[in-house]
Amino acid sequence: MTTTPTDITSPAGTTRRTGLSLASGVLTGILALYIALVALGNITDYGTNQQFVRHVLAMDTTFGDDDLMGRAITGTGLQDAAYDAIIVWESVAAVVLVWGTLLWMRRRHERARRVSTYGLLMLLLLFGAGFIAIGGEWFAMWQSKTWNGLDAATRVFLLAGVALIVNQLPGGGQPPRGND
Repeated sequence: MTTTPTDITSPAGTTRRTGLSLASGVLTGILALYIALVALGNITDYGTNQQFVRHVLAMDTTFGDDDLMGRAITGTGLQDAAYDAIIVWESVAAVVLVWGTLLWMRRRHERARRVSTYGLLMLLLLFGAGFIAIGGEWFAMWQSKTWNGLDAATRVFLLAGVALIVNQLPGGGQPPRGND
């Protein structure tokens, strides 16, 4: 068996992965906890972020530019359906990331890497495509002083991106022999 700089040989002579696998597991766990708490908060305190989504989609606190206002979604049924879809996506992402974290803890490195990748991509899609691109640009959320979530979305997008990069580094998901 060949060792890499991220391997440690224990006194018993077995090799176990550290470094990248540990970092991947910790980052996945942090994001799993975060998105699980977000989903739980949105379910148990439905009305708070429901108002956020409604105002962003209605574009009622933007500059009111006639060229952009045709994009506004003012029907509360559509607004609430969008919010429900966000909550479902967050919940599924939380389950996937918790599963990935458990796999990292069990040293099932290759499966953990694969599952974590799916969960991290779900966060990148939600926060990057959903909140930054669609909410921020299409619905001009950046124009609102009251209902602007771009800073928070960018933080999560960047953290998920870093976690995905660490997760994809060569050797980070390669288990020691006999461990997956």
